[in-house]
Amino acid sequence: MENVVKEVRIEDKVLKIYNDNWADSPRSWDNLAKMIFLGKHKSLGDKHDFDPQMNFSSRNAFIVNGEILVKKHFKDVAIIKAVHLYEHSGTSISTKFEYPYNCQWDSGTVGFVIVTKSDIKKDFNVKRITKKLLEQAERILDSEVETLNKYISGEVYRFEVLKVVNGKEEHEDSCGGFYGSDFATNGITDYISDERLVEALKAA
Repeated sequence: MENVVKEVRIEDKVLKIYNDNWADSPRSWDNLAKMIFLGKHKSLGDKHDFDPQMNFSSRNAFIVNGEILVKKHFKDVAIIKAVHLYEHSGTSISTKFEYPYNCQWDSGTVGFVIVTKSDIKKDFNVKRITKKLLEQAERILDSEVETLNKYISGEVYRFEVLKVVNGKEEHEDSCGGFYGSDFATNGITDYISDERLVEALKAA
């Protein structure tokens, strides 16, 4: 039996929220950025043919020299950020080099996330990349990293609405693929038709 993460009850209905174990990796979507992960964590990112066989003496050397090699390989890199991974009773990633992602024991730098000039021009249908457009592309990059982090961390959910008939719970509706543990903002409420359940969930 699946573990219920959250349950909300009103007079004649029940809302149950579960972890969505069948959710797609967000890297299978139509993304702007490219996730270039290396080593044993390569499968977390996008498929790529970049294999520099890097063996640097320190984490800082990996970041600095790895960035140089990535830029050489992908030619027209517009934005690049190192991706750090923290692994302790779970796994999470971030582009921010701060605790716990700078912990010397349970963290490491696993690759880079990039946006190329050609992809920006293609996705936004422009010939010239302005500063404002570059800032927008960076926000999209950060959002894609955060979404992948939610997926890796197991913060993907699905819900089921059951109606109570003569004391028994009967399936009424369900949907999955909601990323993030804030159920008031992760999109679940947009798919629940009964406003009473929505208000009860927000108040819970």
